[in-house]
Amino acid sequence: MTAAAVREAPVSAVPLVFAASAPGQEMTVKETVEEYFSDIPILVSVARCESRFRQFNQDGSIHRGEVNEFDVGVMQVNELYHLETAKKLKIDLHTLEGNLTYARYLYEREGTVPWSSSKKCWKSDAEKLAQN
Repeated sequence: MTAAAVREAPVSAVPLVFAASAPGQEMTVKETVEEYFSDIPILVSVARCESRFRQFNQDGSIHRGEVNEFDVGVMQVNELYHLETAKKLKIDLHTLEGNLTYARYLYEREGTVPWSSSKKCWKSDAEKLAQN
């Protein structure tokens, strides 16, 4: 399934694995975020600000927030507020695909409000995007 098809699909139909950028070559987290959110570029900026494009730490553990340990993954989705809903939707916040899928779900319902604590970092990007 292409990134465009993933965006169009209902949450339950999203595949667990993204395609590699070339045979035998996996995409970086940043490349995956950029492709997945090509239609919502502000979420690329949010990922940069929230996690510096990190889903996992060097030891393989899930990347957790520096300020709030309940914020997880590249999109820093807060488990206290969103874990139960993610489970009901059969989305695993601890996978890159699940984290991105849930971030899209959140954005479609609430815009950038869930990431307002990092707005100082991505606000100028939002303003530039609004002008285009």
